[in-house]
Parts: sequence; structure tokens; C-alpha cells
Amino acid sequence: MKKKVLALATSPRRGGNSELLTDAFLAGAAEAGHETEKVCLYDKEVQFCRGCLACQKTKRCVIHDDVEDILEKIRRADVLVFATPIYFYEMSGQMKTLLDRTNPLFPAEYAFRDVYLLSTAADGDENAVDGAVKGLEGWISCFERARLSGVVRGVGVDGLGAIQAHPAHLERAAQMGRSVGRGGH
Repeated sequence: MKKKVLALATSPRRGGNSELLTDAFLAGAAEAGHETEKVCLYDKEVQFCRGCLACQKTKRCVIHDDVEDILEKIRRADVLVFATPIYFYEMSGQMKTLLDRTNPLFPAEYAFRDVYLLSTAADGDENAVDGAVKGLEGWISCFERARLSGVVRGVGVDGLGAIQAHPAHLERAAQMGRSVGRGGH
């Protein structure tokens, strides 16, 4: 069954390693016949959540920036893919800011069920990604019909484009994209 796959590349760096993982995942998903879209936060205006909770009544945020459009894309997507570089053993601040701004979705109808995390870290230990996984799992726990369906731990990459020297990471992302809709990983 064809699914709408939305990838959210949260790196502040254009063409960064986590974005390259995103491209590999989306190529695999497209190859499997899914509809794909990528949103990169590096060219979006994303303000911090103000914690006013007005969105819990109105299902809309009081802040008018690029997140309004992103939220609608998230709401309609069947599959969400979050891509982040690991900074200080955690997701990027840009990803956390976006997750905080999804509060209007909490009381709303949303389509997504499968959520994936693609991460890159300079540290070569796969445990370097654990903080980001835990943070995303906390977000997912607020959406009872959603589940973490897969994680790519692209470790041992630091400089721009360094992931190219780790084809196994790129292939893992592509394979995960090809298997969208066929169960967890």
C-alpha cells in the first residue's frame, strides 16, 4: 500500500551527513512505490514554543512561521522520518524545537503511525545516539497510535560529507526506506 512519507531534516547544515541519510531513506521509499517529501529546517523560520497551550483548544499555534505548513504536512503523513546530527549526545536543538512546536497535533487527528530516526554522530560508538532515541521516544509516547519503527545510527562521521565514506550507513537507510509499511526494524 502506497504511503505518504515525510522526512524532516533538522540539521542546520545544508548537505550535511544526516541529510544525506535522509536522501538515501527517501530514495529507498520511492523505489518501493511510496510518495516522498523532504523538508529541511535550515531554510525555514522555526520559532521556539511559548508554552501558552492555546493550541490545545484551537489546534493551531499562535506563532505564525514556517511551522504552520510543516505541521499540516506532519498531520497528513503516514510515515515520519526525523533526521538529526547528534550534538552533545542528543538530537539537534532544531529538531527539539520542531518537536516542541508539534503540540497542536496532540488533540488533532493525525495519520502517522510509523516514525523513523536517522542520526549521525562524530563519536564512533552507537550508544552516542541513545539520548536522541530516548527524546524521540518521549515525543512518540504522546501520540498513542505512533511507534518508533526504525533507527539508523550513522556513527563515526564528522566532517561535511563524511558519511560517503560509510556506505553501510547509507545502505541501511535506503533499506529501511524500501521496507516502509512492512513492519518494524
